[in-house]
Amino acid sequence: MTKVKVKDKLVKLKDTSEELPETKEMVKSFLIGEVVIADSNDLTRELYDKGRYGEPTESKKFQYSLIETLYLVERSKFEIFDNKNKIIDFDNFVKKAKKIEPNFWTRYAVFKDLRRRGYIVKTALKFGADFRVYDRGIKPGEDHAKWVVFPVSEGEVLTWYEFSAKNRVAHSTRKRLLVGCVDAESDVTYWEIKWLRP
Repeated sequence: MTKVKVKDKLVKLKDTSEELPETKEMVKSFLIGEVVIADSNDLTRELYDKGRYGEPTESKKFQYSLIETLYLVERSKFEIFDNKNKIIDFDNFVKKAKKIEPNFWTRYAVFKDLRRRGYIVKTALKFGADFRVYDRGIKPGEDHAKWVVFPVSEGEVLTWYEFSAKNRVAHSTRKRLLVGCVDAESDVTYWEIKWLRP
């Protein structure tokens, strides 16, 4: 049996403002259940090609997570409509998203912070984590994600069992564990946890 020590450290991620395509045009998107759908057009393809926003579907559309959508709305790239073609404003979209996704605002704060720093952030549900994060310059499919990320609110209590489970997820997927701790002002502090062999 191999013994391992867990080492943690505060990580200072580089701050480089992410560049999104310059356009006054906004993508018309539709909230359908728990996802947002938009037609494939020049802007949606450019958002995907440059920053891996959304996922192409078989029906030649793009599907976005609620968190990705809110970020693109905040950056003036998306408008969201309901099934009656009525616009959903920022506040109402957040209310709907909070009902659908637990811990939405904390997760959004971490997603937004990482994206603004120039990292590509994708969901990591199949890995048992909230997000997978690719190092700068790396796109999904070109290489593996560097981190699995678990957003937590400042003051949130994690049991040793929960902490250990998060470490096992990172270790089994050969990624580093990054915990994004969100304070009351939505500022994020990151802790990177690595396994060390003695």
